[in-house]
Amino acid sequence: MGYEHILFELKDRIATITLNRPDKLNAWTNTMGHEVKQAMTEAGRDEAVRIIVLTGAGRGFCAGADMGLLSDISDTRGAAAGDVAARATAADGGQGEFRGTYAYFPTIAKPIIGALNGATAGLGLVVALYCDLRYAADTAVFTTAFSRRGLIAEHGVSWMLPQLVGLPNALDLLLSARKLDAAEALRIGLVNRVLPHAELLAGVRAYAQEVAEMVSPRSMRVIKRQLWEAQFQTLSQATALANDEMVRSFGTADFKEGVAHFLEKRAPRFTGR
Repeated sequence: MGYEHILFELKDRIATITLNRPDKLNAWTNTMGHEVKQAMTEAGRDEAVRIIVLTGAGRGFCAGADMGLLSDISDTRGAAAGDVAARATAADGGQGEFRGTYAYFPTIAKPIIGALNGATAGLGLVVALYCDLRYAADTAVFTTAFSRRGLIAEHGVSWMLPQLVGLPNALDLLLSARKLDAAEALRIGLVNRVLPHAELLAGVRAYAQEVAEMVSPRSMRVIKRQLWEAQFQTLSQATALANDEMVRSFGTADFKEGVAHFLEKRAPRFTGR
């Protein structure tokens, strides 16, 4: 289907979703949000897709919410603004803990890699945090931005950011809203890897291609769910659930193929079943 604010490409079992407002540094709009969710949901259901890449067109990943949206919100006063926020939260749905406008990413049954090609700020940083992995260009710059707009730690970032960088770093980045470069983002654990800007997408695709070709889609689906849900479980709960999943895996076609291709010294032919 056609999209207004994103591009979608499926090639070599990799679905690439590109935020496509390069003249605005891909500033986030309601339309963009709806389109990303639709594309993510469809890619998650498509058996032809093994992994999803989210990136931005042009010089930036996402510079945050479109200022027109912020202006509209600032024109809404008092209880009315609270009512709008409450209705939005109630309508988001989600599964278990993964409720909220952007918290659906963990429920997508495929790994999501954020290819952060430039400015990643405010709402753009929130979206990046919900990706499973984050690769950054060496020219990328990050900022939470919220406190410099008179806002607060939005959309679950008060939970997500400390999970990645620890409480002291999260407090620093959210309270100051200072900018940090890709090298510091890598050092504190905000991103998984930094690549030269010109090599970012090729590097992300090389990793994604290896995963798509060599890893069981069923294993990825279950492991992703295990890791996200484990954030809300005790060790004993996570272990018990893992034991159950291990028994289930023994009866799957992917387990049989995983053993067979290893013994036969050939490339795997996983089906996700």
